[in-house]
Amino acid sequence: MSAGRETVSAIPVILLKEGTSRTRGKEALRLNIMVAKTISEALKSTLSPKGMQKMLVDPFGDVVITHDGATIMKEMEVEHPTAKMMVDLAKAQEQEVGDGTTTVVILAGELLSKAQELLDLGIHPTIILEAYRKAAKYAIDVLESKLAEKVQWNDKELLKKVAKIAMGSKLIAAAKDYLAEIVTDAVLSVYEERDGKRVVDLDNIKLEKKEGGSIFDTKLTRGLVIDKEVVHPDMPKLIKDAKIALIESALEIKKPEISSKIRVVSPTQVNEFLEQEKAMLKEMVDKIAEAGANVVFCQKGIDDVAQHFLAKRGIMAVRRVRKSDIEKLAKATGASIVVNIKDISPADLGYAGLVEERRVGEDKMVFVENCKDPKAVSILIRGGSKQVIDEAERSLHDALSVVRDVVEDGYVVPGGGAVHVSLALELDKYAKQLGGKEQIVVEKFAEALESIPRALIENSGEDPITMMAELKKAHVEGRNKYGFDVLKRKVDNMFENDIIEPLRVHKYAIRSAAEFATTVLKVDDIIAAAGKVGGKKPESKGEEGSEFGD
Repeated sequence: MSAGRETVSAIPVILLKEGTSRTRGKEALRLNIMVAKTISEALKSTLSPKGMQKMLVDPFGDVVITHDGATIMKEMEVEHPTAKMMVDLAKAQEQEVGDGTTTVVILAGELLSKAQELLDLGIHPTIILEAYRKAAKYAIDVLESKLAEKVQWNDKELLKKVAKIAMGSKLIAAAKDYLAEIVTDAVLSVYEERDGKRVVDLDNIKLEKKEGGSIFDTKLTRGLVIDKEVVHPDMPKLIKDAKIALIESALEIKKPEISSKIRVVSPTQVNEFLEQEKAMLKEMVDKIAEAGANVVFCQKGIDDVAQHFLAKRGIMAVRRVRKSDIEKLAKATGASIVVNIKDISPADLGYAGLVEERRVGEDKMVFVENCKDPKAVSILIRGGSKQVIDEAERSLHDALSVVRDVVEDGYVVPGGGAVHVSLALELDKYAKQLGGKEQIVVEKFAEALESIPRALIENSGEDPITMMAELKKAHVEGRNKYGFDVLKRKVDNMFENDIIEPLRVHKYAIRSAAEFATTVLKVDDIIAAAGKVGGKKPESKGEEGSEFGD
């Protein structure tokens, strides 16, 4: 019997395809943590206005020079599944709150680095991830109840301070005062009240780029800037008190959907056919003119004959306008989008104080300005090079996002790492209540939070040991608004130095970083398909996301 058993056990059992690689147990966990730490370390030097830039070159030779964590993560062509998850982590932070992408990646990497230390002490991954969940939930509760300050959501000066902090670490920091005014005005123009809540849809703020000039030539238009030109040279290039028609269909004669032949037996029939087509186009233009429109934006084409009739009527027309721009024009001017020209009426028209075609750089653009109560606006970004304009666009997006966060939530927290030091001290107290192995884990979570102010200090060139001791001393004494002022290179009151950030940024960063760390700690087996380094793209979120609070 024993010999029989030995024979059976010698038969190999093949579960996976040939060439499939598999990493199991502690080795899989160690590998994932190492990848996360590597990416976290790469981004750490970019944190703060004194941080370093990254130059990213794609396979086509295009160069991106940026400070922005989300952009760096997107441009890095990573292969390992954990690295891809970190890219998703940064993207999620960018989409949800618009800022804090570098912070969330550093924090996630530090949490896993501390987890490695705990694993080396013999603490099981399950205990670590459960304690991490508790620590993250407690940190968010403290953040909301003790550290967040309620502010007047429409305080323009405060909103400008928040915008300037978001842009302070970018290439365009020299223009942050000028751009903060534009950003604040744009957000306050498009906010809406819905079901008793303030809502800012950033899709209603159009960022249009055009090379040339300087960053100080960037302008906010209380209406829309359309990157198109007037279709006919005889049309007016400037119209005041514009009555605007937005037309979804083409100002053309539709071709038949099925192939057809027309038998022509004399030249007069050709003329009759052309005259009939001309009459139909004239009827369309007459309908528009009778409704009172003197400006037309058409989503599709405009026939040459129709252009001629529009020009004769003194109507300015722009064709092939993007659907998204047509929708924004409707919000800016109050116009209704007309599907069938036969149904157009004066009630469908929108209003703008001025519609004008202007030359910007080497191109012509149409400006729709001075709208009565625009719920869509445009920011025309100018700059001397493509790299500057692209970085300005990223910086403006971050600034718009953080201002939106404050307008919607009405809460801010001190910057400069003040939040992270306060939370670390609170977590140390909380850890003592837990006791046992969980106490050690929560203390490591607190240490991970301290990595943010430590990185700020290191990137400014100061000694992290001295400054961290000074910073902790301030918080122990109850000065929880004290953080590290990177520009002054000293520990100071962040609110007095106008270093203010939205509550939402830090709340989301702590929750997301903890979710990421616990997800990675659950993995004890990496199975990569043959010929694929990363295998199938993993999900970036853990199953227990709701446990970290709302």
